[in-house]
Amino acid sequence: MKYLFFLFLLAQAALYAQKSLAQITNLDNSPYNMQNSPYNMDNSPYNMRNSPYNMDNSAYNASAKNGVYDNSGNRVGYEVKAPSGVTNYFDNSGNRIGYTPSKR
Repeated sequence: MKYLFFLFLLAQAALYAQKSLAQITNLDNSPYNMQNSPYNMDNSPYNMRNSPYNMDNSAYNASAKNGVYDNSGNRVGYEVKAPSGVTNYFDNSGNRIGYTPSKR
């Protein structure tokens, strides 16, 4: 009976190891990487460089070069590149809606 119990535990450990191996992801593309996290000050809308109140990001600035547009030509937001190389995408209200990881 002891051997059967040991064999059962061994089989469970093998199944667990097999499942956990299949879930490995690349940390560079993960939102759990601090470089990509919205909690990083470089990615936060509270950083003046990323803020919609910064004239370079404002929807009312006709000469802004960082606007993001939909297929109809309507401005839906803006993009800002962080010093770490991550490109953050914000809507016109300053809410972070996505990012592109660093290409480094």
